[in-house]
Amino acid sequence: MRKLLVSAVLILSACAPQRTEILWDTWGVPHIFAGSAVDLFHAYGYAQAESHANLMLRLYGQARGGGAEYWGDKYLEADQWTHTMGVPALAAEWLQAQPPDMRQFLDAFARGVNDYAREHPGAVDAEVKPVLPVEPVDLMAHTLRIIHFSFVANPGRFGRDVREWTPPGSNTWAIAPPRSASGHAMLLANPHLPWSDFFTWHEAQLAAPGVDVYGATLVGLPVLAIAFNDSLGWSHTVNTYDGADLYELTLEGDGYRWDGAAKPFETQTHVLKVRKSGGAIEEREFVVKRSIHGPVIGEKKGKALALRVAGLEQPGMLEQYWLMAQARNLREFEAALSRLQIPMFTVMYADRDGRIMHLFGGRTPIRSQGDWAFWQRPAPGDLSATLWSRTHPYADLPRVVDPPSGWLQNANDPPWTTTFPQPLDPSRFPPYMAPQFMDFRAQRSARMLDEDSSISFEEMVAYKHSTRMELADRILDPLLTAAKGSGSAAARRGAAILARWDRCADAESAGAVLFEAFVNQWQQRSQGQGLFGEKWRPDQPRVTPRGLRSPNVAVAALAAAVTSVEKEFGSAGVAWGKANRLRSGDVDLPANGGPGHLGIFRVVGFSGRVASSGDSYVAAIQFSQPVRAQALIGYGNSSQPGSKHAADQLPLFAKKQLRPVWRTRAEVEAHLESRKTF
Repeated sequence: MRKLLVSAVLILSACAPQRTEILWDTWGVPHIFAGSAVDLFHAYGYAQAESHANLMLRLYGQARGGGAEYWGDKYLEADQWTHTMGVPALAAEWLQAQPPDMRQFLDAFARGVNDYAREHPGAVDAEVKPVLPVEPVDLMAHTLRIIHFSFVANPGRFGRDVREWTPPGSNTWAIAPPRSASGHAMLLANPHLPWSDFFTWHEAQLAAPGVDVYGATLVGLPVLAIAFNDSLGWSHTVNTYDGADLYELTLEGDGYRWDGAAKPFETQTHVLKVRKSGGAIEEREFVVKRSIHGPVIGEKKGKALALRVAGLEQPGMLEQYWLMAQARNLREFEAALSRLQIPMFTVMYADRDGRIMHLFGGRTPIRSQGDWAFWQRPAPGDLSATLWSRTHPYADLPRVVDPPSGWLQNANDPPWTTTFPQPLDPSRFPPYMAPQFMDFRAQRSARMLDEDSSISFEEMVAYKHSTRMELADRILDPLLTAAKGSGSAAARRGAAILARWDRCADAESAGAVLFEAFVNQWQQRSQGQGLFGEKWRPDQPRVTPRGLRSPNVAVAALAAAVTSVEKEFGSAGVAWGKANRLRSGDVDLPANGGPGHLGIFRVVGFSGRVASSGDSYVAAIQFSQPVRAQALIGYGNSSQPGSKHAADQLPLFAKKQLRPVWRTRAEVEAHLESRKTF
């Protein structure tokens, strides 16, 4: 399929006009209309740099493992992780493995970044200029650092706190025509990531002969990762996927025990350069050990831990996204998807033909033993029986197409609960494939879809912004009963507030702050003894857990929460939006949305009571003719200093609104802010 699509692009390119334009709309979204795919990638590199030049260069510098050399020793641990994982060397191998056309595209994207920096030297901060020029290998290294060695192999999971880590998440829906009020399939894309660093999204339209795709990608990547065209679209969530395992090794001499004998480590000495405060460069050596399993990331008391990561032998992730963008139906899309070059993620799909699909994607290792829980702990590393070397093919992965329910959802729950009745039986898959659970956010997601037999586009957007707390619906009534009959005046005050509360986390919701504080206290005071009267049950996945295991503990937690909130805000009934803010530059607005563990579909995370993660890129798409779409990046489509697009979408975020997506040249010209012609 790839050859056919590429041939079509090249044939059409030969007949296409050579002028390439970037049309910037009034929200700072670049719409690129190019005469060839090479010109398209060049213009996209240029456009991304105009939106995020400083961030891109900082990320590429870190992907080289050179953050400490450029910016000081606060980057040293991250550099050590990058070199321990072998990112620079692997990136060079991946670049050499690219087919000729993809190599041309990567060269063009890097050239576009460099051209922007050359033409706009004042837009590039002095401290990141040493990263220039950007090379194609930087794109490979950046891809590996983000996807394989942050998402697949999360450093925080392995005790390497190279950055403050907020667990990534997402929501996504696919709605088939029988459940759509318009009779057209719809797709909801809704990733939840931190609002900074390499988690930052960039929105764009990429149009050239053979392709016209709209969507977003993480800054620094040269292809769109969540996107749609006139025929189809896809989104991702972080799936309950295990593609990175620790092996516990028994040290013996200068090596480790392996199948009854001693085996030496492979070692490599790295010299890292560290910039000191006065500008002087200091060199520091460190040695990376590798076992047959992978790099050693820690040693203690005669033991070592080695990390094995799936997907490192599949260098075609960027090419696969490019092929997905050119697909026109489910058959073509799955031909691209089945290449399995993307190492993880749920894929949710909808198209103009009315087809919908949910794939539990990624390179899942084929393991000879153990269930999900077994592989969350270090596995014995002294026997070849536990060492995996192959991954499951596409046909083995959990996949649902066109279910009778007419809807699919994922909110970072395992694939078994994507719709109801449940089409996937976990017992028919290896026990290590995915765990079994359905948290409150996923239950809320399924409830909204299942309870509406005819969902309009406007209703989908409204549901997307729902701040109703599923957890409150499970426990609030027994909590109020217990608190009202208690001897605690504070608990009774809290119960009176919560009885009037709308069970939402809207800006004006008085009681949401108190409920969140109660949940925190409740979890602390339960001391691992269990919270609920009835635990989660796989045979009742959408209505359990529920009730209170210990009403007395819950009442004490509520009393403590009342005291805490009164101390912080003067009133336990403070409104959610007064306590929690949307703040960027001069913009300061009341927030709505909250933590997903409360069962809120509209996820927003806060740091110091200021929104810092959660709903990031959002897109609602209806596959009518023409396609109808709305989107939003709450923090704006630029991170450059002084850009008016750094926070211009935040007021819409506060109002729970999306903005229209403009895709035709006429629409874009009617909302044109500036133009760049090549």
